[in-house]
Amino acid sequence: MDRRRFLRGLAALPLLGLGRGGPELLGSADREGGRPRAGADPLDRVRPGDPGWPSGEEWAALKRRVGGRLSVPRWPLEACRTDPDGAACAGVFRELGNPFYIGDDPALTQTTGWADAWTSRPSAYVVAAEGAADVAAAVDFAREHRLRLVVKGGGHSYQGRSSAPDSLLVWTRRMDGIELHDAFVPAGCEGKARPLPAVSVGAGCIWLHVYDAVTTRGGRYVQGGGCTTVGVAGLVASGGFGSFSKRFGLAAAGLLEAEVVTADGRVRTANACTNPDLFWALKGGGGGSFGVVTRLTLRTRELPETFGGVFGTVRAASDATYRDLVRHVLAFYRDALLNPHWGEQVHFRADRSLELSMVFQGLSQEEAQGTWKPFTDWLAARPGDFTVERPATAVALPARRMWDRAYLEGIDPGLVAGDDRPGAPAANFLWAGDHGQVGWFIHGFHSTWLPAALLGEARLDALADAVHEAALLWEVTLQFNKGLAGAPRAEIEAAADTAAHPAALEAFALAIVAGEGPPAFPGLRGHEPDLARARRREAVMRRAFGPLANLVPEPASYLSESDYFQDDWQRSFWGSNHERLAEVKRRYDPDGLFFIHHGVGSEAWSEDGFARRS
Repeated sequence: MDRRRFLRGLAALPLLGLGRGGPELLGSADREGGRPRAGADPLDRVRPGDPGWPSGEEWAALKRRVGGRLSVPRWPLEACRTDPDGAACAGVFRELGNPFYIGDDPALTQTTGWADAWTSRPSAYVVAAEGAADVAAAVDFAREHRLRLVVKGGGHSYQGRSSAPDSLLVWTRRMDGIELHDAFVPAGCEGKARPLPAVSVGAGCIWLHVYDAVTTRGGRYVQGGGCTTVGVAGLVASGGFGSFSKRFGLAAAGLLEAEVVTADGRVRTANACTNPDLFWALKGGGGGSFGVVTRLTLRTRELPETFGGVFGTVRAASDATYRDLVRHVLAFYRDALLNPHWGEQVHFRADRSLELSMVFQGLSQEEAQGTWKPFTDWLAARPGDFTVERPATAVALPARRMWDRAYLEGIDPGLVAGDDRPGAPAANFLWAGDHGQVGWFIHGFHSTWLPAALLGEARLDALADAVHEAALLWEVTLQFNKGLAGAPRAEIEAAADTAAHPAALEAFALAIVAGEGPPAFPGLRGHEPDLARARRREAVMRRAFGPLANLVPEPASYLSESDYFQDDWQRSFWGSNHERLAEVKRRYDPDGLFFIHHGVGSEAWSEDGFARRS
């Protein structure tokens, strides 16, 4: 039976309440055990009401063990159930545009769901962990009581990997300590590894706060994410591309050591000298599959003098001239930008427009502007074919000010959006261009690495044809910073020692075709997603993505930014590394306590992670 068709059929059924994990279904009867679930198998995980669901006394014992930091999460959207048109509900939906509000609530995730795939719902209980001992207690409790365990730090997962109703959530947000080191040597590596400048961060840290400590106040750089509210642990576990990956490689490659709680409840140190197999798996093998990371130590780098960006928009007069523009941009990127100085992305839109959203490092504003002169001259020579709606303009700033909100607002208040909650830290901000991802409901998402070989003269026309054909149907984004072709050899070699798909090392970009809608929740009157529209749009996205996927014999994808319904995901996400990852999974989590959608070992479980497959 077609799984997607089956899921769509389920989506059409009337919802009974808001899912079994909602607070309204967590009364005392559920916590005491309640009625057994029909068909429950002794190998399955238990839900409220199943035999084996922990009693009130057992939950109370866990609460004592974690110092009172166990609670039933309150779902903010409950106000919309009782009064969907009321002021309280409207206020919650306004706040869903603020990623800091979302991140500070254990019941919320930054993505509200995905059409025909999953919907954000709170867990049954949450441990607001403040250290590895709290995490170990939660892991032990989940293992002993056969509970579905979920881990959330930043809560950015597009795939819903940090959301599951009826689960026990380990919420690491409060584990936000940051410590700088002048000369760090991993445990057990004394005399084997040279000391390196580094930063140790708690698993609940987001990149903005790490950049503030390392760069704004510390004057150094650590390779991390481009979006300010992405969780550090989750990004490293996915491989870890950021705006400047073409210079500094993968965040995962910069990991020197991790503290991790494994399925047996042990707090382990993982580095190149201690538990090296687990250490390797944590570097790109997928968050939440091998253990709960509680602390990470990452290498820091010398800070360039400048960071900056180039922004512009141009529109072609016809389909034919649009194809010329696509090819010229690709050739220009190959000749002038495929190097450690440049990153980020370009957008080819169905209205025949090109939007530039590029960043650079280590160049002056004049040097960056000069790099683009051949491109702007080419446009100027064809005024009848192209309309320059926003000239390609370079802006440079001292690198130390890249994440300084006050400085950025002084340059252009439109660059950033602040955290407007009363009492919120003044330094909190997100890039204005990232606002569309906050609270979004995904309609479809497709991606593939594009190997640098496609930029050669022999294949450039085929690449341009595919991008042009796709873009006339749906917007195509080429994220040049995601892919290490053009990076220094040392960074490529370091990335090769991670679990990330080898295709990423040879890719010049990640191609993305995606679409979304505003925050939405099935079954919430007045705020439901328009699933019919989502399915129509997704069908067009899939058609548009076809020419791009056909460029590569075996398409591979970035596991954090990929299709929920990805076929052959083991090969697509990890390639030849998957077999080794599966071995590590069997060693450290033989019973599959840790489950995420399309994570290593998830084949053994049902889609929701509750029923073991025969």
